[in-house]
Amino acid sequence: MPEGHSVRRHATQLLRTLGGRRVRASSPQGRFADGARLLDGRVLRSTDAHGKHLFAGFATSETGRPDRWLHVHLGLYGVWLEQVHHPDEEPEPPRGAVRLRLTAGASTADLRGPTACEVLTRPEVQAVHQRLGADPLRRDADPEAAWQRLRRSRTPVGALLMQQDLLAGVGNVYRAEALFRAGVDPHRPGSGVDRETWDGLWGDLVTLMRAGVRAGRIVTTRPEHRSRRTGAVSREDAHYVYRRTGLPCRVCGTPVLAEPFVARTLYRCPVCQAA
Repeated sequence: MPEGHSVRRHATQLLRTLGGRRVRASSPQGRFADGARLLDGRVLRSTDAHGKHLFAGFATSETGRPDRWLHVHLGLYGVWLEQVHHPDEEPEPPRGAVRLRLTAGASTADLRGPTACEVLTRPEVQAVHQRLGADPLRRDADPEAAWQRLRRSRTPVGALLMQQDLLAGVGNVYRAEALFRAGVDPHRPGSGVDRETWDGLWGDLVTLMRAGVRAGRIVTTRPEHRSRRTGAVSREDAHYVYRRTGLPCRVCGTPVLAEPFVARTLYRCPVCQAA
């Protein structure tokens, strides 16, 4: 499932290619025909992301305020596909079950396989924001509210970091890597995490996720823990524990463990993250 940095990049790219232009909207698959009709002929004025949710605001004119918002959650299988074509020619036929196609000039964006795709009003958009937790990529994030919930919970911190109503945008990769970098056992209850550790976790997630937005990928290792200290970071060097089951920990050499945990696979080092 795409994590918060990917959704933020999708939002930025959508505005860059279609923003300020009158958009043709259609649903080649047919499942979003009514929603597409509500957006067809309107101008894309803004985009936003909160956790794994993307919002695109449409207005009736180039200077008007958005009054309809496209809300998208990609889920496990959703993907945005973009293509550039001649402005006087039709884009290539849709590939696969395309839920929504947006076209303006020479640019087309296809949305395929999302978990959620709907048109919302402003109050409905606010309702989605209100049910989501602190997003490390948002300037209006409230890490204090997340901390107050976490410190009162007996739920393992490895599960709490994945709860989108507590921390929005953090997925399995950022969860595993941030906990390793903090030296925290994922099984430790939230109430066992002190304030200093929480502040460190939050600050590290802000840094890692912002870097993910810039690079378009998740890299969490420090140069001294890679096979090469300089140059591009290879896929093999990008993570500390995520998908490194049985391989030696980059810090202590102990084999990395993997186990089922809250319907996902949890990766950890039993020494660096000792209870």
